[in-house]
Amino acid sequence: MAFVSSRSERRGSEFRDRAVGLGAALLIGLNLRPAITSVAALLEPTRAAFDLAPVQLNLLATLPVIAFGISAPIGPLLARRLGVTRALIWTMVALAGALALRVVIPGAMLPGTFLAGVSIMAAGTLLPQYLKSLRAGGLWIGLSSMSFSAGAALGAGLTVPLSTATGGPAAALGFWAVPALIAAGAMIGVALGSDAPPRSTSRMTLPRSARSTVALITAMFGLQAMLFFAVASWLPRILGDRGVDAQTAGWLLALTSIAGLVPTLVAPILARRRRVLRWFGPGLGVVMLAAFAWLASGDESYIAITVVLGAVQSATFGLSLALIVMLAANEPTAGMLSAVAQGVGYAFAGAGSLLVGVLHDVTGGWTASLILMMACAAALTLVVGLVIRCRPVDLQVPSELPARPLA
Repeated sequence: MAFVSSRSERRGSEFRDRAVGLGAALLIGLNLRPAITSVAALLEPTRAAFDLAPVQLNLLATLPVIAFGISAPIGPLLARRLGVTRALIWTMVALAGALALRVVIPGAMLPGTFLAGVSIMAAGTLLPQYLKSLRAGGLWIGLSSMSFSAGAALGAGLTVPLSTATGGPAAALGFWAVPALIAAGAMIGVALGSDAPPRSTSRMTLPRSARSTVALITAMFGLQAMLFFAVASWLPRILGDRGVDAQTAGWLLALTSIAGLVPTLVAPILARRRRVLRWFGPGLGVVMLAAFAWLASGDESYIAITVVLGAVQSATFGLSLALIVMLAANEPTAGMLSAVAQGVGYAFAGAGSLLVGVLHDVTGGWTASLILMMACAAALTLVVGLVIRCRPVDLQVPSELPARPLA
């Protein structure tokens, strides 16, 4: 009886530790979008308050995504040195510091935004590995990706009212350091209250058999990220050019994230059903293409357009995160696959999102930019159809073989 009781207590303790760890992951996810959507909602007031030139304003809108692409290796490096849990703590501390300092120190808006992007990227690449270590199923992966959408909605929807209440954008933008500190505190609780996932000492390689899978996942992640950040960065300005006031445009941007809450939860669950995935995955790109065409048509049904865009974009992100976890054979592979897919993918996303703004400046309108986004949605449809046919890959070097560098 004592043995049964001890085993039951051990299982209960493991369940509690896992639940706390997964809850902390949701808090991390909540912090990985407000730094971006809060700036998008206040682009013009931020330009005036911080005396930014037009080129600096375009750079500010896309700088976090550019930082994502540059800083991809940081997450796996921190995991090897500190372990995944402690690495997540430091990424949240760095994010809080960057968000606070960029509005406090004169001239720090762009450097602080870049550092915030680096911190977000590191945390984002660590999350799939962390979820893999906790044996998270489709529901928890969906909840984690849903927390990204929730954070984006909060950043877009609350920042304008906060700016109005505080008399300017500085306090409203700096406010988002607070939830980052809360997430750091939650991860500290995980580190103190349970056995944290150990530091990874595995060496990684990219075998020829895995290259096509890695390339396709990277292309999928890059295309969906480019389209998401193009909307997050430029939708308020597109609507503003059509006569929509700043507060309404901010709430419409928030609506894209709110509309995506349920789809981003459901997509990872559907990802485990192959028959459904065969039509559901490519179908997301088709609907996204139609939504961009709808926006380009000049129709003023902005609520309906933003709901459709938010739903399919969030579902595609949730699907991307789920496929990274599902197509990784083990935890180290999940971390490296996440780093490669997100690193290269976000580099493409940053360049693409910047190109959307440049096309507007060159042509004086949004038609060319929206055509580019439609083309990317069409490419996404094709790529998703190929990814869902891939098999899991193992990028971990067997202990008896020498390491080969990533190609």
